[in-house]
Amino acid sequence: MLCLPRVAPSAASLHCAALLSMLLATTSVLAQTVASTPIPLAEITVAGAAPPVSGPPAGSVTVPSVAQQRAVVTATIGSVAFVDAAGFQNRYANTLRDVLRDTPGVFVQERYGQELRLSVRGSGIARGFHLRGIELLQDGIPLNLADGSGDFYQIDPLALRSIEVYKGGNALTFGATTLGGAINFVTPTAHTTFAPNILRIDGGSFNTIRESFQFSRISGPADVLISGTLTNSDGYRTHETQRTQNFNANLGYRLAPGVETRFYLGAYDTDQKLPGTLTLLDALNTPQRANPTAIGGNQSRQVETQRIANRTSFLLDVGKLDIDTWAIHKSLYHPIFQVIDQDGWTYGIAPRWAGTVDLGGYRNDMILGLRAFAGQNAARQFVNVAGQRGSQTLEALQSASNYEAYGENRFWFLPDMALMTGAKLFSSNRTYSNKGGFAANPTVQFGTVTYEGISPKLGLLWQPLPDIQVFGDITRSRDVPDFSDLAQTNLLRTTFVPLEAQRAWTYEAGTRGRIDRLAWDVTAYRSELREELINFSINPGLNIPAATFNAPRTLHQGIEAAVSLEVVRDLTGIGDTVSLTQIWTHNDFRFVRDPVFGNNRIAGIPDDVLRTVLGYVHPSGFYLSPSVDWVPRGAFADHANTLRVPGYALVNVQTGIDFKNGVSLFVDARNLTDARYVSDISVVTNAARVAGGPAALTAFYPGNGRSVFAGVRAAF
Repeated sequence: MLCLPRVAPSAASLHCAALLSMLLATTSVLAQTVASTPIPLAEITVAGAAPPVSGPPAGSVTVPSVAQQRAVVTATIGSVAFVDAAGFQNRYANTLRDVLRDTPGVFVQERYGQELRLSVRGSGIARGFHLRGIELLQDGIPLNLADGSGDFYQIDPLALRSIEVYKGGNALTFGATTLGGAINFVTPTAHTTFAPNILRIDGGSFNTIRESFQFSRISGPADVLISGTLTNSDGYRTHETQRTQNFNANLGYRLAPGVETRFYLGAYDTDQKLPGTLTLLDALNTPQRANPTAIGGNQSRQVETQRIANRTSFLLDVGKLDIDTWAIHKSLYHPIFQVIDQDGWTYGIAPRWAGTVDLGGYRNDMILGLRAFAGQNAARQFVNVAGQRGSQTLEALQSASNYEAYGENRFWFLPDMALMTGAKLFSSNRTYSNKGGFAANPTVQFGTVTYEGISPKLGLLWQPLPDIQVFGDITRSRDVPDFSDLAQTNLLRTTFVPLEAQRAWTYEAGTRGRIDRLAWDVTAYRSELREELINFSINPGLNIPAATFNAPRTLHQGIEAAVSLEVVRDLTGIGDTVSLTQIWTHNDFRFVRDPVFGNNRIAGIPDDVLRTVLGYVHPSGFYLSPSVDWVPRGAFADHANTLRVPGYALVNVQTGIDFKNGVSLFVDARNLTDARYVSDISVVTNAARVAGGPAALTAFYPGNGRSVFAGVRAAF
């Protein structure tokens, strides 16, 4: 059997807490805004996307310009990435894979509809559903629930202005210290949008059609932006129908010079049918089939989410202060092996201050912040009767709270070299109350566990030229279990399992920059983990949520690389370019002398993921971009390493034209050879021990076949 989880970690040292409090107090008097001295490092832009769209040059106090956003990201001492939405506004971007596939180190793979696997540096590596180990934010304000869990349904790619990826401990800028880091999805305001009015319609394969709009106005001290996207698709597979409605709005008001408040509103409605997993033979030969259990149980995921948030910003004599508050209501109706019926709220407050000061002639950048957020979730379960509630099997309450203090300091002891220090102090509680009274869960059960600790950070940055950086850092991460880990279902009974927090030391070194036609972003990292939260599916064919255990020692290491070269300029003599970009993510994730799995690979993610893009851009607005997505060897399906899925290569072509009047046309053709492949896996412990053997294991999500999408966009 598997390693049993041990007790929760001990409380953090009060002495360390006192030292951190003194550090924050003594340094808080020394600041100006970090953005006041931006580092002008350029990002790697993958060739073949639409030519950059020029937006307004300046933002506002609450949301700076895109150029300022990029400067803040690239000032980070560590591995980060910045994605300007100008690169995907004029192409078919339906999921997070479509907007993050060119970011090295980010593994994102579709399962069905908008459900996908998102992992950075092996975060939540074996998680067969939703998200763990990465903090998702929108406009710097958390989207995750209070227990740390999250999904992707409320993120609308067409409602974004930029994406900021902070890998691992580099996400301390937001107070996040998980293994995977944080991804911040920045929506446009009336000051940063591409145009005051944007209308768009696109569609194509699988009876897909999507309509989107965006309107914005500025009137004196006030500005407003409203956007919405409606998506309808039958999906590639049987029983994969998707219906989504996403609406976002923000209203900003300048209260006084240097003082601005901005309200964010969002409403997100998703109805997604689930096709389930297949055997490997079926996934490769009849991929459009659905699992009979998914059809018989009418398995689906219906989510209604409402979000309200506020950021009020103050430009002070010394630095800038942002105060964020938010509340999220989420209702989930999820018939799978049983009907999961949940309803809950998450709410929080997070003041954050950033600034720069001259210390004896030396530049010193600082970030200081606090976060307090909590939530409750009423969790009920029922027998699944063809997608409807049968008799009730569970009545439980899940409560989570988190209190955090963090700080980061960058001291430029030479004009081109900076020393970074930082730390986060946290206390997180998870309380579970099972009220019992049902045949499947007859007894009352109560469980509570508190996780506390301090996560330090140390790094060095050398910037010999304005467009070249070399960095190295050491960070400590802590991943606190969420309720999908703690409240485990086995043989249809739910049990609270007080797992330990996952902790790791990560060492990374890298460089990014640009010299004439060559741009690069390369990082090597090594994470040494203790008590990693490892998942496995009890019965992936029934869609029962995975069980979780603590692996005593594991190792995650790899390479995140992107290199882009302008191969030819002025090909026809009129300013056009041909560029070649190579993205490579190397993953080496394994157990270390594990009592059950030895030094095996951790299943779920392939060793190497490569993407090659050849791009042609003409000054008239025409562009053409063939690409190849290549996985030389597929991932293991089990931690015992007895079954590996085959590798694959996908050939794609994207083309379009942007007219000067603001109208854009595009065509996006994918998997032109109609390759059959496995896109993701519900990991098990040992495929050889499954009843019926590996051939009977229903754990595989087939990738989408050949597809073509086209659209038109008008910006005016």
